[in-house]
Amino acid sequence: MSPQEQMFTIGVEEEYQIIDPRTRELSSTAHIILPKAQEVLGNAVQYETILSQIEAVTPICFTLADVHTQLTRLRSGISNAAGKVGKQIAAAGTHPFSHWSQQLITPKPRYEELVETFGQLIREQVIYGCHVHVGVPDRETATLILNHARPWLAPLLALTANSPFWLGADTSYADYRTGLWWTIPQSGPPPYFASYSEYRALIQDLIDTKSLEDPTKIYWDLRLSERFSTIEFRITDVCMTVSETVMVAGLIRALVRTCYEQVMHAVPYPLVSNDVIRAAHWRAARYGLDEELVDIQHMCSIPAHQLIEQMLAFLRPALEAEGDWELVSTCVRNVLETGNGATRQRKVYKHSGRFEDVVDFVVAETNRL
Repeated sequence: MSPQEQMFTIGVEEEYQIIDPRTRELSSTAHIILPKAQEVLGNAVQYETILSQIEAVTPICFTLADVHTQLTRLRSGISNAAGKVGKQIAAAGTHPFSHWSQQLITPKPRYEELVETFGQLIREQVIYGCHVHVGVPDRETATLILNHARPWLAPLLALTANSPFWLGADTSYADYRTGLWWTIPQSGPPPYFASYSEYRALIQDLIDTKSLEDPTKIYWDLRLSERFSTIEFRITDVCMTVSETVMVAGLIRALVRTCYEQVMHAVPYPLVSNDVIRAAHWRAARYGLDEELVDIQHMCSIPAHQLIEQMLAFLRPALEAEGDWELVSTCVRNVLETGNGATRQRKVYKHSGRFEDVVDFVVAETNRL
């Protein structure tokens, strides 16, 4: 595939919970489910850090219709494989009540090394995210795109917040996964980089000081992929429904395309401190769509819905260029009306007072293909 053909392609990775339908607890059975899933899906389904987690990886997609088709195929295939051994899958950023200490680490060198390095902090990462890759083959251009994209990460987080419960309690966060993840070094928003060489120099400094084993262990919310010629967005919880994942993939590709145009036209990127960016992410994780969020462009606080509408307006030319405007804007406004995953989970719990019902709801939504 030529560099031009790789521009603005999409790849999506989703991490799913494995559920015991009798207890609704997490179930450490990935080693049983994975071989059955791979019979149908091949290497598109993979292990993750814990055995109560399984990951789906789409092939390179060129349209949002491709993304929808592939995610439907992957969720269906994994769900069917899980069903053969009496298990289910669920797409939420945290489990409502299963305890992190009961989860088994996947017996693979990479994951065992993570536990050896980070100890209990990595054991507590019983979290489930969605990573979206967008093709930008030129590393210099991709680095500058990061600078332009950083201010728009928080509204993406708010739209997709899907982890309100932890250890049998309401955390008061819409996205509690973010706070858990921030305990790991080299997580959170990336710094600014004037060039790709500056990006590589920082990573090399971290390696030279033994602060980082290798570049794949940079865990920023936004980074250059080490394996692919892509920009990788790691900011969001796994979305409950396929339509929401397609929505966020469309928004992210439009953001990359919009920021690419800014780089090409030498538009200055906003010089905003990491503290402000991090505060904006915290607000989005804490409140989701229910309160005011940080408008980094104007350095003020505005209602979440207003910020989301600003983002849509900013991305509209790119969405229209891809033929995605109607699909993505409709889905975004549906989330604004019905609530993100966190809002919908809380609604179920408020109605019944049972976390088991929340799990059942998430499982049903995950499999609504």
